[in-house]
Amino acid sequence: MPIIKPVNGKHPQIPEDCYVAENATIVGDVQMGKECSVWFNAVIRGDVHYIKMGDKVNVQDGAVIHATYQKSPTTIGNNVSIGHNALVHGCTIHDNVLVGMGSIIMDDCVVESNSIIAAGAVVTKNTHIESGSVYAGVPAKKVKDISQELISGEIDRIANNYVKYSSWFKEE
Repeated sequence: MPIIKPVNGKHPQIPEDCYVAENATIVGDVQMGKECSVWFNAVIRGDVHYIKMGDKVNVQDGAVIHATYQKSPTTIGNNVSIGHNALVHGCTIHDNVLVGMGSIIMDDCVVESNSIIAAGAVVTKNTHIESGSVYAGVPAKKVKDISQELISGEIDRIANNYVKYSSWFKEE
């Protein structure tokens, strides 16, 4: 059974069609859109500020989404994949974004639509990722413009696959 609990009177809002793994944790002021999935050992902690997620967001195994007390909420758009063991903290992620495995996005960053944060990248505080970019490295820097092939072959494919994968677990 996942840990889903209120904090300071604020309850997570999770639509019926979302999948939450048995050992995931979602607490506090968290609002999820439709067709989202939160996977094994993922943590979404809306205890110190709100976390809003759009439709078709997948938070993969071991990922952590948090915010900064009274300062930096976390907002995630539609069709976003948060890779395994990624850390998304007090930032804004727009639509159609892939956050690679093990990457870190720090406070007050903005990741515009149709972008990829490469696996292991560290996006430092206040960084603005322009739409259509691929960022990689430590600290993360723009390495190239995104192609339509990457948008459909990676961003869309992964988000759609996670909706499919979650259906396998709902059948059990």
